[in-house]
Amino acid sequence: MPIQALQHVTILECATFVTGPYASALLANLGARVIKIESPPQGDPYRYFSPDPHYSFNFAHLNRNKQSLVLDLKTACGRKICSELLKSADVFVENFRPGTAERLGLGYDTLRALNPRLVYCSISAFGQSGPYVDKPGFDTLGQAVSGLLSLLNDSDDPKVMGMALSDYITGMSAGYGILGALLARGQSGEGCRVETSLLQATLSFIGESAAGYLRTGSVPNRMARVKNAHAFAFICGDGLPLAIHCSVPEKFWLALLEATARMDIAVDQRFATRDARRQNYACLEETLAPTFKTKSREEWLRCLQARDVPVVPLHDIAEALADPQVRHLQLIENVEHPIAGRMEFVGAPVRYRNFTESPSLPPPLVGEHTNAILRELGYSEQAIEELRAQQVVGVADQAP
Repeated sequence: MPIQALQHVTILECATFVTGPYASALLANLGARVIKIESPPQGDPYRYFSPDPHYSFNFAHLNRNKQSLVLDLKTACGRKICSELLKSADVFVENFRPGTAERLGLGYDTLRALNPRLVYCSISAFGQSGPYVDKPGFDTLGQAVSGLLSLLNDSDDPKVMGMALSDYITGMSAGYGILGALLARGQSGEGCRVETSLLQATLSFIGESAAGYLRTGSVPNRMARVKNAHAFAFICGDGLPLAIHCSVPEKFWLALLEATARMDIAVDQRFATRDARRQNYACLEETLAPTFKTKSREEWLRCLQARDVPVVPLHDIAEALADPQVRHLQLIENVEHPIAGRMEFVGAPVRYRNFTESPSLPPPLVGEHTNAILRELGYSEQAIEELRAQQVVGVADQAP
């Protein structure tokens, strides 16, 4: 649920799909007012990413607690309205291709002259300049070019991932950058430009692996950290998987052997030391795997947990959402959508104590708040109708 930490912050979002919307969604969870500017007539293309004809859960997850203003920024009137909003806004978030904001008259230098306190956040695929600046960019490309995908794959049989990792990493990085800029503004009184990209944010995210390569010259692959962490995934006798992560403390490794009644492994010279186990990981995994076929997952979980082995069931999404710990922490929230009805989402990534919370709001209809926002700017009903007739603005049929 949103808290009121940023209740006096107004964000103007000119962004589609994931990176920019996720950045501003994180800030909306902290109480910021987010005005999402969408292009007429249909708005953010992510609204139609899902086959559901009523709403896209992809869009809905990223755009709770926001207001929708449909505005044609290619028109002079549309840009004028946007500028009026930016005069008093605190943050501007855009994920256009580099150069697009400038062509629209929304570049950093222009907006800084309009509002020196504005925090201007630019999100791109590969940065604002350089040899890749004109490339189109999407999540899979960010994962691939940064090296992340190589750490999640076997190089001889590469596969793309089942979620938009680079997009979300970049959106979170942008939100982090915006918060830092807002704190700095509190001291200097001036805004600044915050820049990130799929490439920069994702490469930073895998900085530990990069640091290893820079130190040793050894190129890490999917198994490098797995071996070092003494991590395993095994299929149990009932066909269900579990995950084990022994990490560095020797006590967890010995507890695993005791729980599985495999102390014979402890005296095997191939596995006698941490480094030996790392070098002989494949053989070690092959040696342990048959043991886990002898009991069900639930039996193994009880047995391993009794000896404090770091183990959990390897869940699919359905199992994760039904997990008793997830339910205990109340990590799922409900909102009512005017068309789709009751909607369920995973809540914010952090929880605060001693802050006032308010219920989450559903994702907006296309242009749901256009009229209200224009009224705030002093536009009369007649002027709004004229703008709508000229297709400068758009208003949802259900909007007030």
